[in-house]
Amino acid sequence: PGQGSHAALENIRAGVKPEGLVLGINIGKNKDTPLEEAAGDYLSLMEMFYPHADYLAVNISSPNTVGLRDLQNKRYLDGLLGALKKKQAELTAEHGKHTPLVVKLAPDLNDIQLDHALECITGQGLAGVIISNTTIRRLRLNSARAGETGGMSGKPLFELSTEMVAKVARRTGGKLPIIASGGILTPDDARVKLDAGAALVQVYTGLVYYGPGLVRDVVNSLL
Repeated sequence: PGQGSHAALENIRAGVKPEGLVLGINIGKNKDTPLEEAAGDYLSLMEMFYPHADYLAVNISSPNTVGLRDLQNKRYLDGLLGALKKKQAELTAEHGKHTPLVVKLAPDLNDIQLDHALECITGQGLAGVIISNTTIRRLRLNSARAGETGGMSGKPLFELSTEMVAKVARRTGGKLPIIASGGILTPDDARVKLDAGAALVQVYTGLVYYGPGLVRDVVNSLL
């Protein structure tokens, strides 16, 4: 838990954005907001951050917010994305700036759930997907902490998220941009994601273990 969206906004306003930096801002509902009212949280956050972001990541897949992943179901997702696209058009006209929306999916969706999610995402015309969030699976772990709950990132997520990148690329014919995330710890890992069908890659756990130099090494390896 952080200090909330208003504190985050003040930090963004106070900072000096380096030229060429692409700033993506992740938005999600509060843990105590019912699913039926989740759209209100997303719309409020869109209004706050739209002028400041180069893209907005619609997070409907964090396993650490109880019930959030249910928003990936077609029952909720199509209506939520429809509301966001409508708000996007309004904010684009207001600010004279188009901020793309991408959806962050869980790596634990089965094929039917994934197909339904992609149907909503492509049907509503969103700009892309982030594959993937953290996983609740605990495959082939030897750690004494393997029984802990919550989202797991890092190396154990790599194969699972890469398989999902390839699935999405096949199902969408490569027409839906994929931002690959999950277990990228080396430049070779980034190349595997791109070869699987990703257009972009993100690192997070890798930064903890290898520092910001990992970004430089990945970029240099791809030149």
